[in-house]
Amino acid sequence: MEGDDDGPNEAQDSDFPTVERSRLQEMLSLLGLETYQAQKLSLQDSLQISSDSMKNWAPQAPKDLPWNFLRKLQALNAEARNTTMVLDVPPDTRPAEKESQVEEEIIYWDTADDISADIYSFSELPTPDTPVNPLDLLCALLLSSDSFLQQEIVLKMSLCQFALPLVLPDPENHYHTFLLWAMRGTVRTWGSQPPRAVGSFREDSVVLSRAPAFAFVRMEVSSNSKSQLLNAVLSPGHRQRDCFWHRDLNLGTNPREIADGLVEISWFLPSGREDLDIFPEPVAFLNLRGDIGSHWLQFKLLTEISSAVFILTDNISKKEYKLLYSMKGSATKYYFILSPYRGKRNTNLRFLNRLIPVLKMDPSHVLVKVSSTDSAGFVRRIRAIVAHVTRAPCRRVSVEDMAHAARKLGLKVDEDCDECQRAKDRMEQITRKIKDSDAYRRAELRLQGDPWRKAAQVERELCQAQWAGDPPERCRAELRHRLLELRTQQNGHDPAWGLQEFISGISSPSLGEKQYFLRWMEWGLARAAQPRPRASPETMLTLRAKHRGAVDFSEPLWPEPLGVEHFLREMGQFYEAESCLVEAGKLPAGQRRFAHFPGLALELLLKGLPLELIDGNTLSTPLRWVTGLLKELHVRLERRSRLVVLSVLGVPGTGKSTLLNTMFGLRFATGRGRGPRGAFMQLLTVAESFSQDLGCDHILVIHSGGLIGGVLTEAGERFEQEASLATLIMGLSNVTVVSLAETRDIPPAILHAFLRLEKTGHMPNYQFVYQSLQDASAPGSKPRERKQLLDEPRDASRATVQMEHQGGGIRTLAGLAFCDPEKQHVWHIPGLWHGVPPMAAVSLGYSEAIFELKRCLLENIRNGLSNQNKNIQQLIELVRRL
Repeated sequence: MEGDDDGPNEAQDSDFPTVERSRLQEMLSLLGLETYQAQKLSLQDSLQISSDSMKNWAPQAPKDLPWNFLRKLQALNAEARNTTMVLDVPPDTRPAEKESQVEEEIIYWDTADDISADIYSFSELPTPDTPVNPLDLLCALLLSSDSFLQQEIVLKMSLCQFALPLVLPDPENHYHTFLLWAMRGTVRTWGSQPPRAVGSFREDSVVLSRAPAFAFVRMEVSSNSKSQLLNAVLSPGHRQRDCFWHRDLNLGTNPREIADGLVEISWFLPSGREDLDIFPEPVAFLNLRGDIGSHWLQFKLLTEISSAVFILTDNISKKEYKLLYSMKGSATKYYFILSPYRGKRNTNLRFLNRLIPVLKMDPSHVLVKVSSTDSAGFVRRIRAIVAHVTRAPCRRVSVEDMAHAARKLGLKVDEDCDECQRAKDRMEQITRKIKDSDAYRRAELRLQGDPWRKAAQVERELCQAQWAGDPPERCRAELRHRLLELRTQQNGHDPAWGLQEFISGISSPSLGEKQYFLRWMEWGLARAAQPRPRASPETMLTLRAKHRGAVDFSEPLWPEPLGVEHFLREMGQFYEAESCLVEAGKLPAGQRRFAHFPGLALELLLKGLPLELIDGNTLSTPLRWVTGLLKELHVRLERRSRLVVLSVLGVPGTGKSTLLNTMFGLRFATGRGRGPRGAFMQLLTVAESFSQDLGCDHILVIHSGGLIGGVLTEAGERFEQEASLATLIMGLSNVTVVSLAETRDIPPAILHAFLRLEKTGHMPNYQFVYQSLQDASAPGSKPRERKQLLDEPRDASRATVQMEHQGGGIRTLAGLAFCDPEKQHVWHIPGLWHGVPPMAAVSLGYSEAIFELKRCLLENIRNGLSNQNKNIQQLIELVRRL
């Protein structure tokens, strides 16, 4: 019997509905999820900062397992699926010499570090009363989560290189769900051969890209494990990836209670390197958990979407023979993988001879694998079959195509709910009019182009005039008059049709429809006509070589893609213009049309959408808009308004977005040309049970995005703007993380900000984070030591220090007051991938290092090592002053 995925059900789904119903309810109760059946678990619930956020704890009871899984998945921990529990053992039952180990470490009950007399003491300890199969945990959690948490779970599983749930079984209602919506947010990148050809890398949603699919199923009992076979097929080289959970993994042999009928999917994605790629193009692999006789609907779906189906079995019974005979005329290819010595050999041969003409097979479609079979050779044979099928004309399907087939068979598709479809229709009405993103911005988002750029420049001049000492009042009056003229021009416009539709979408009284609309807009805009890079790949490579990799590509080479932030920026400009006129007495407050805009935007911030703090195009802060947002936030949070501001700064390409997303589960865009252009803020809630201990109710995270440039922006007006904005962000912050690439100095603009803040005495708690941009397995230079960071700065940094200390000589970083070696924190984060993407495994070292950094940041906040925590009113005043 196959333990990982293939224990046979005793009866078909419809035979014992009462028993199946109680299984699900018992599992939900065991995991503490029964309370989330009426009101589903939300993404915000899973992201709250609690005391557990600072502990590298192991679950002690089944009710800890869902939260442990979510926490580890958020951190991209490759061991997230491990459901091993540590028992809370009474102290008097523990061996004295092992006591600290029991308290501090996870105990894996199926392994032992040392063979000694102590093993007998441990063998007397109780084992967990109810071990949970990881697939049962996944199914129970998905059934208890809302659509947006389901989507986040699937996205993180994809990043961890886990197989993804495609069809979610519901053993209580027998109403299985195809998870199309849950897959929507998953985007993968892969290469083509030859790797240096133009457009050799492609990035696309897994929902939309088409690929040949191959299904692996079990008929009754199989001595061979489907999941282990699939993992071997998908694993390049000798290191097997555990993409599909299988019997040889911890708790893999535990019986499944509710996960039979689950269909999983994974893809092989080529890197573009012939020496590494198993297949030259993407290939999808599907795995049905359980026996096809008990899950005929899922099997039927797999036969309709797959190019070939591999059936693993020891025996072909009369019942299964009749079911397969009914597939007569199918265009799908069928292959059998048999272990005949364990079954009824003559019976198998008789049924196979009858099925071969019906299923259009030939003898080569029948494979035999027994214990003496060479495993590596057998895997090569499976790969050869897959490659042969893909080279010939064959069915290629996307996940959307699979969902269409599922609907025809009567499966529920999660995306078909009314709220989701209404939101999709509204998105399509908006994006249908976008033929060229630059032209659309000029025509439909008129306020944020030249009018906002000119207004921002005048506001900067006004600010400089205010700090210049004693500027002539006539000069300031002229600037105020010019600003009023520009704002009057802006206020003379009405919101364009597309913006009005966007506002209607985020104003929906249905919270679910509002969230669906935002997600649809993100994807719809990403697929609308986006601008192409302003320079060729050859130019980029030349510039990178010339400047030793320290080139800021964000502005000159990659135009800004159209996103949700542009619609919100336009709303902000309407609010700014109107507020300016009201302040000047040119517009009665009773005639305001856009006063409610900050409230609409705040709703999005509270639901996890990053909002723009600094415009990345003009390098300016829309002060009235940001102040309006913070005022709305103060009203909304009422008594829970104590804030800690945590900022992350660094040049583009140093992994800032991935760091924040992994650390806190945030949603900053990642990838070339898709990261945030300006500075964005996101709000994290601290659990009420932990807020007193931590000293704050919320953490406001500020991401500097692409504001801080590289060596191309060391002087001139842009450098001064970057330095000022870095000063603003750090000045608002209690804690600052400076993200650097290995072998790089602190960016001049950030160093400039440190020097300015040193003068004011307002210095945030800071951490320097060096991130390896190589994969974890690749050789590279050793991490820079703390001493190197504090040594004499390089040319760019020397120029910055000299500029700030004219007449006082050049000072080393070590000589600055803020660089106290005793308080200095320098972190070295290993690379995210172990191997060559896109099939590389996630580095466990990356996850563990990010967790330690997170724990350090929260400890510093709790111990008061950061600047004094603020309430929102104080933050508003600080924004105005800075």
